[in-house]
Amino acid sequence: MLAYFDCFAGISGDMTLGALVDLGVPVDWLQNELSRLPLTGYQMSTRPVMRSGIQATGVRVEIQNAGDSRNYKKIRSLLEDCVLSDRVKSTSLAVFERLARAEADIHGCAIEEVHFHEVGGVDAIVDIVGSALCLEKLGITEVMASPLPVGSGFVDCQHGRLPVPAPATIEILKDVPLYGTDVVAELVTPTGAAIIACLAESFGPLPPVHIKKIGYGAGQRELTDRPNLLRILLGTAADTTDNLQTEHISILETCIDDMNPEFFGFLMERLYADGALDVYWIPVHMKKNRPGTLVQVLCREDRKDALIQRLLSETTSLGVRYYQAARRMLAREQVTVRTSFGEVRMKRVTDPGGGRRLVPEYDVCREIALRRNIPLRSVYETIAKEAAEINISDKR
Repeated sequence: MLAYFDCFAGISGDMTLGALVDLGVPVDWLQNELSRLPLTGYQMSTRPVMRSGIQATGVRVEIQNAGDSRNYKKIRSLLEDCVLSDRVKSTSLAVFERLARAEADIHGCAIEEVHFHEVGGVDAIVDIVGSALCLEKLGITEVMASPLPVGSGFVDCQHGRLPVPAPATIEILKDVPLYGTDVVAELVTPTGAAIIACLAESFGPLPPVHIKKIGYGAGQRELTDRPNLLRILLGTAADTTDNLQTEHISILETCIDDMNPEFFGFLMERLYADGALDVYWIPVHMKKNRPGTLVQVLCREDRKDALIQRLLSETTSLGVRYYQAARRMLAREQVTVRTSFGEVRMKRVTDPGGGRRLVPEYDVCREIALRRNIPLRSVYETIAKEAAEINISDKR
């Protein structure tokens, strides 16, 4: 079962738990499972909440006796010794470890001694372990998420006034796609950041999916420009019978008419080193009928910003356009094949009808041609012929 976290208003621990409960997890069952933790002095409750006319589930954890603060070592021991399932334990431990490492980096201390002031209380343990329990109960085996919006302003905590996103939050979300908003509020909390950073296998637009259920979890405050909700879509991946893979990419573009053409070769090398999937030079006529070059770069979302920086620093361009696109691709995998030249790296491609073929890699063929001082075409044709014979043998 696939769960897609649509984080249009951010994410927090209680929003996550509320949305999962809203998907159909019985509250009595959840409370009974949580009672197996060695925690006392709290009461968890749920309630219906309206946000912009949408009914959602709100979760509240009332603390009667907060007790002593816990460091990561105590929380890890608490979770390792509890009687919950291995999957619930491992998920919960992973989330708390992500939090602890972020706090340790920020405060310059050992991970074992990190004290969780905001996120280490009973309410955060309930949110994290409760979410792990719900994932198991709902049979969720794969999690994807949208890019995360972050707010602005400041938030008060035990360490004083901190900027939003909070230092722990932004540390946790390294390599996760984010975008800024004008909302003066904390949209993504440290707990929410750690949960989604640990759970999500990828971030991007909603993939092809057959939606079965939709759950809404309510945040604690009202927002002026959007409903303060986390939406989780639960379903199954759309069945594809054409053996094609779907991928969402970013396309970057800029037009250049005043740069030394000798620089383009160097630029292409740097773009590929920065993670570009493809780079194109396209002749164009620009304003005042000046000949120019349209530079087009294909990349994955997580490399977009680095490649934009490269384009703006290595060219005379004053700006870069970017937009998202989807592409369908033949399924492929890297394999090693024994040939008359030794073991050679190749791509094994699956055609729409299910047939497979082996395709030589250019760089490998080039290296063989240079090392043996023979024509590149001869190397390529020899490897391709031997690969075709392997394909025929496999079919038999």
